[in-house]
Amino acid sequence: ADRAAIGLSGLCALHCLLLPIALTLAPSIAGLGVADETFHVWMIVVVVPISIYALFVGCSKHREYSVLALGGVGIAVLISAPLLGHDVLGELGERVVTLVGAMLVAGSHVRNFRLCRQADCQQEA
Repeated sequence: ADRAAIGLSGLCALHCLLLPIALTLAPSIAGLGVADETFHVWMIVVVVPISIYALFVGCSKHREYSVLALGGVGIAVLISAPLLGHDVLGELGERVVTLVGAMLVAGSHVRNFRLCRQADCQQEA
């Protein structure tokens, strides 16, 4: 689940970084619907449950609850971006908030993954 969450967070960050370039180079991509808010909402619907599951399972193994806190902050930041939207944050602000949230979530999963591997190695020894 950590790997899936890391991948999804990376996909979210990649989407935010490459979408302006893609829209500039290929206007037909706009017809795919990746620029509208529905895409962001569906990404959150997929990312949040996987992240919560992976972080809770990992914390039950390694007991490093700061990983869970970091992931929770990242999830809250991710959710705040579409809730506040363009009206409050502006186009650039929403993109920055989304990227920060995705990086926090991905970072928490990388740390969770490493700690779980260490915990498994220590249990086997």
